[in-house]
Amino acid sequence: MSTVLIIAGSDSSGGAGLTRDVRTLTGFGMRTLCVVTAVTAQSDAHVSAVHVVPAELVRAQMTAALATASIQAIKIGMLATRSTVLAVAAGLPAEPPVVLDPVLASSSGGELLDRAGREALCSALLPRVTLLTPNIPEAAAILGSAVASTPEELLRQGAALLTLGPAAVLLKGGHASGPEATDLLLMREAAPRWLRTPRIDAVRRGSGCALASAIAAGLASGLDLATACERGKEHVTLLLQQND
Repeated sequence: MSTVLIIAGSDSSGGAGLTRDVRTLTGFGMRTLCVVTAVTAQSDAHVSAVHVVPAELVRAQMTAALATASIQAIKIGMLATRSTVLAVAAGLPAEPPVVLDPVLASSSGGELLDRAGREALCSALLPRVTLLTPNIPEAAAILGSAVASTPEELLRQGAALLTLGPAAVLLKGGHASGPEATDLLLMREAAPRWLRTPRIDAVRRGSGCALASAIAAGLASGLDLATACERGKEHVTLLLQQND
């Protein structure tokens, strides 16, 4: 059984965060170890409170988890603050692939990573990441740009994200419009790949968590990055169809 280390925040509603990550990875037959970065009180409607776990405790959790088992992949979600971003970046081991879902805000709009944290994300963490999985608004926020609305703009923003250090970027198209939900996968020294599925008229909190976790499961089981992304997208499509 492969093991995936999850570094993320909790969600009291169970829809996103660590709960969704564990649920997804267990469904793919993965063993999971967890590092809690923040405790949130939230519902489907809004975030009412956030308690950030001290950075030194986040680092201690990482050290303990890495000493417990061999890790085949790491999935990172909510980080909340600059100090947490820096602690996670410093504690990452060299070998396993790292999938980073850049959780900047909740679905209801509450901020989940402060401005200093976003700067640290770009300078300290992205160069350590195998795959970055922003949605279109998150990509724009990271770059300080307007939200992309055309394929050409998506390509430019994806390429700009690659210059920040990740080995690959999966720019998610769920926030766009049109009959297809189209994601853009950019990998270094490879042609862009457009991953298309029919758009489903459904909204599900935690779909970004599920996608990143499903991709991490694929990488942990030995799939190449493109295949892991395709399988992850299939998983989220089923999740939206089932409204589960």
